[in-house]
Amino acid sequence: MINTQRLGERFKMLAQIDSESRHEANISKVLEKFLLDLGASVCFDDAAQKVGGDCSNLVAKFKGTMDVPPLFLSGHMDTVLPGRGVKVQFENGIFTSDGTTILGGDDKSALAIILEVMEVIKENNLPCPPVEIVFTVCEEIGLMGAKHLDYSLMDAKFGYILDSTDTEGIVTKAPSANKICIKVHGRAAHAGSAPERGISAIFAAATAISSLELGRMDEITTCNLGTISGGMATNIVPEYVEIHGEARSHDLERLKQVTNSIIEGFETAMERLQTEGQDLPRVEIEVEEDFPNTHIPEDHLAITLARKAADNLGRELASKTIGGGADANIFFGKGVVAGVLGTGMTDVHTLKESIALSDMENTAQLVLEILRVHAAGDVQ
Repeated sequence: MINTQRLGERFKMLAQIDSESRHEANISKVLEKFLLDLGASVCFDDAAQKVGGDCSNLVAKFKGTMDVPPLFLSGHMDTVLPGRGVKVQFENGIFTSDGTTILGGDDKSALAIILEVMEVIKENNLPCPPVEIVFTVCEEIGLMGAKHLDYSLMDAKFGYILDSTDTEGIVTKAPSANKICIKVHGRAAHAGSAPERGISAIFAAATAISSLELGRMDEITTCNLGTISGGMATNIVPEYVEIHGEARSHDLERLKQVTNSIIEGFETAMERLQTEGQDLPRVEIEVEEDFPNTHIPEDHLAITLARKAADNLGRELASKTIGGGADANIFFGKGVVAGVLGTGMTDVHTLKESIALSDMENTAQLVLEILRVHAAGDVQ
């Protein structure tokens, strides 16, 4: 029943609306109108002021026709940069940009698919469970919309986020992550006339970093130092360096161990470089949870329902373990179970991003079947 042509046209239209993170207002207005026309009640929370953007998270509710627990469908409205002035190309069934911007299939493919599914239900008067639509802001800059979502607006305790690549999988496991900010302090001095009076924060940081194990620690754990900045000029011994990094793991104890190893590596290096009677170089380290892990049991309704729907369509839906984070991690931490489904997007966050219309159609069929199966109560 999916109207493939309409799905493709709607995706193209949405992809060409500028909506870089913190600038989702224009696309939210378009989505709001579509949802109201489909019969949903629509509201926005107050996330905009918390994320510093021009738009809040959008929450829409369809009452449904069947007395079953509500489920939610979700995607994010924002895109990465460069996402202004997207010009969509369509050839041989594949959507791309013109090569000067990203395409925005991440995650506008999800928006188009969800709208198509709800329109098919309305125009065919199909049985439908209560459905809640959650379109978040600022996912691409740290899952900020989901972190500041007003969860009191939701009744659903499980559902699906369309924000992955693999159309034959459902993400059931994703890691926890810590953000790590490291501030190394030294002493400034003229690098030409009196370098011995200075204490190089860059040298101290490099000494510490060289002692660390970074990258993949094991099958479920990674860590990375991603940015470093400091110093003022080549003729000044640098007195300050700031480093930002992260650690991720599916095991909370392992995450703690790796995070502590970075802290201890820097603290030990500073102590070794300090001379008698001084406290320089020294380090300050701030650790903040970026997102919690997700681990959905195989017998959870979100998984069994999706698998039943896939089976009805003659497909398999494999459980996937990933190393990245998504809105699903934040939902999970709030007690809302979110299986992540793929839409077929490829090369996301690059100028080569693409997505096949057939993949979007397949995902739309799967989501439609999930709603049909749930409405019928075929999976308990």
